[in-house]
Amino acid sequence: MRKDIAPLLAVPVLALIALPFMSLSTWITLTLAGAAMGMMLFLMASGLTLIFGLMDVLNFAHGAFITLGAYLAVSVLGPLSGWVTADSAALNLMALGAALLAGAIASGMAGLVFEAVIVRRVYGAHLQQILITVGGMIVAQQLVVAVWGAQPLLVSKPAVLRGSFVFIGASVETYRVAAVVVGLVIWGAMHVSLNRTRIGLLVRAGVENREMVEALGYRIQRLFIGVFIAGSALAGVGGVMWAVYQELITPEIGQSMTILVFIVVIIGGLGSVTGCFLGAILVGLATNYVGFLAPKLALGSNIALMVAVLLWRPRGLLPVAKA
Repeated sequence: MRKDIAPLLAVPVLALIALPFMSLSTWITLTLAGAAMGMMLFLMASGLTLIFGLMDVLNFAHGAFITLGAYLAVSVLGPLSGWVTADSAALNLMALGAALLAGAIASGMAGLVFEAVIVRRVYGAHLQQILITVGGMIVAQQLVVAVWGAQPLLVSKPAVLRGSFVFIGASVETYRVAAVVVGLVIWGAMHVSLNRTRIGLLVRAGVENREMVEALGYRIQRLFIGVFIAGSALAGVGGVMWAVYQELITPEIGQSMTILVFIVVIIGGLGSVTGCFLGAILVGLATNYVGFLAPKLALGSNIALMVAVLLWRPRGLLPVAKA
């Protein structure tokens, strides 16, 4: 069967369309900024696309795990300020690694509790899922306020990741390069896990045909729980990366990212990790290009991008076929 490569060309085509409207140095800066933003969006959205694909759950509380990861970054990097500001790249990266690990573990455990207490009761009922998860998002936001307060908090960026360097005449932020590397590593790990391992095979099979997996004797409920934990942990990692990038967070950080996350999932195709990866980069690039060329249109650029993709491919770039 001939492989459809058209979706894979969407990212380079968008980048090439933008090139004639700006100088090369500006294009390089915006392209890397868009790629970095896309990688962080991918971390937040990849878990959600698997959760919906396998579990058929519309989780509008996904942003709560992003918020938790962001605030864990503050709680971990604050006490490790000596490592964050040290004149040692190893200590700087160890501090960021500790924040990423804490964000993943805490968000994953929160996801376990959320699935058991709230989501499990509304499987198969989309309207109830929307209502109860929106309510869960509100409650989670108020819990964050109760623990960390309502005032904006500063997030320390490791010294080695501050500043920028010049590449082909373009100014490139060091942290954005790090975000691209982290995103690629996690995407690679997910790709290998889903395509080269037994558990990945079961997850993919469950996305495409849940009844067949159950008929073969596998406990799909355990897959549900594992995927929900992994998706929540990835959201926490994305929250940590986004918080360090922004350097200032508020309790609304997760809620504000939820719309972008859903746009990425819809563009990529429900249940598709590679589609989510492509969709996230497209959203990141479009946001940066339009923000530079026509700032007044930046707010609606992502909606316009989603509409354009759905007119071209109504089920998203790389949707997973349901049996």
